[in-house]
Amino acid sequence: MNRKRSNGASPSAPLVLEVDRVALSYPQAAGRTQVLGGVSLSVGAGEFVSLLGPSGSGKTTLLGLVGGLERPDSGRILVAGEPAGSRPGLAAYMPQQAALLPWRTVQGNIELALRIAGRSREEARRLAREGLERLGLERHARSYPQVLSGGMQQRVSFLRALLSPQPLMLLDEPFGALDALTRQEMQEWLLSLWEQDRRSVLLVTHSIEEALLLSDRILVLSSAPATIVRELAVPFGRPRRRQLWSESAFGELKEELYQALRRERGGSGEGRA
Repeated sequence: MNRKRSNGASPSAPLVLEVDRVALSYPQAAGRTQVLGGVSLSVGAGEFVSLLGPSGSGKTTLLGLVGGLERPDSGRILVAGEPAGSRPGLAAYMPQQAALLPWRTVQGNIELALRIAGRSREEARRLAREGLERLGLERHARSYPQVLSGGMQQRVSFLRALLSPQPLMLLDEPFGALDALTRQEMQEWLLSLWEQDRRSVLLVTHSIEEALLLSDRILVLSSAPATIVRELAVPFGRPRRRQLWSESAFGELKEELYQALRRERGGSGEGRA
């Protein structure tokens, strides 16, 4: 795979994720249905990359492959130089729903994830406590997930992923189930944390605005069988601010991406957010 990354990321920075000509199909009654038709992409160290694409284009499927949940029919995926799925926990994963265990406290959920990632009991307890304090969530440490709002549960889920030692975070539309105001607040909250940590991130989203606000690069997937049909380097400097949404350049790029998604949907209008 060509290790040179266009559009903004430093070519000398190491690659945390390499996806090289990955294809995947599923059996159906009438044969096999091709979902991914040879996807190639990369994420560099400290880079935030978003995936946009029509519904059903295989975005979440691709994230599952990177996370080692499935194996591709062909192609290869390397996470920090190791084949995806070769051992557990190569990437930290934040799903669409918070997926917190209801019988464990907030701190207990975080400690469990750290223990699974190989931390000792004492270290997991210390890191969970420090992380909750850092984000102002310490008052919820002994709460159970069901008493928290959706936005608060997603904060805990993100903290759980952030504290895991993996160099790559996979975010599968983590704010899609939230109302518009909470979603915007969570985007800004995530940005403020990411600026401090600068972990490598691959985000799946349906929101063009979210991708433009958060990302260094945006990749557009075609309809299935999916391939990368558009790559956009986001030209806005960091740190990002909410006022960015009102700038003309933001609106122009949003329209450009909307038209790219619309073409992939055959003109049906997918992508406005």
